Amino acid sequence: MDEYAVDLELDRAHSARMYDWFLGGTTNFPADREAAAAALTAFPVILTTARVNRAFMHRSVRLLAGAGLNQFLDIGTGIPTSPNLHEVAQSVRPAARVVYADHDPIVLAHARALLHSSPQGRTAYVQAEARDPAALLAAPDLRATLDLSRPVALSLNALLHFVPDDEEAYGLVAALKSALAPGSTLAISHVTPEFDPAGIARLTQAYESSGTPGKARTREEIARFFTGWDLLDPGLVPSHAWRPEAADRTTAAESACYAAVARKPAP
Repeated sequence: MDEYAVDLELDRAHSARMYDWFLGGTTNFPADREAAAAALTAFPVILTTARVNRAFMHRSVRLLAGAGLNQFLDIGTGIPTSPNLHEVAQSVRPAARVVYADHDPIVLAHARALLHSSPQGRTAYVQAEARDPAALLAAPDLRATLDLSRPVALSLNALLHFVPDDEEAYGLVAALKSALAPGSTLAISHVTPEFDPAGIARLTQAYESSGTPGKARTREEIARFFTGWDLLDPGLVPSHAWRPEAADRTTAAESACYAAVARKPAP
């Protein structure tokens, strides 16, 4: 389709393709691999960090689908890496409806992989900017797929550390939260400097050098994103420690992220 004809800027490193490389994917190119190697040199455990972050997404989606949620909104989707969120949700709840949203034309070019829904459910892809939540939530494909008067499971995994301006980051999350019905949930994973300050400083510099600014935040700063919502057990913890399904020897320094899921209370 013509809408997928985009400039992939293969001569420039891109964070989504770097993350794909960290996960062992193949949708990356020399500039991405060079930047990813620099990030790996700066922060040698980043492959574990990426794997643990992805595993948190899988666990949180399985839990929420098992708890009855059947609408999911994933913002900052990134390049598809199976199993994607809809595959996890629909493996538990086949009729689940999933909307992916990302502003990046690189992700758009691979969006077909996100649209293979189960027969009972539905998936959609919206090219939209998280920094403009009103436009994102008004997108026709989102409105045709999700009923915002009913609970939605919102995922903002590994996204907000790429929004370095605090006012903007807290503002966009507040706008998204206010648009969702009671019973909705919010899942966030976010890089923190608390477990390895020097390593995260090197990693942040490596990303900035490749053209992607970011900000690691403290536990207190990340907790602010959940203000007014009820954290599910075990609260805001290192990503590997959020309801692990098996023994895990990962350390907090390797996780390098805090993660949590919270639910919007009834008014």
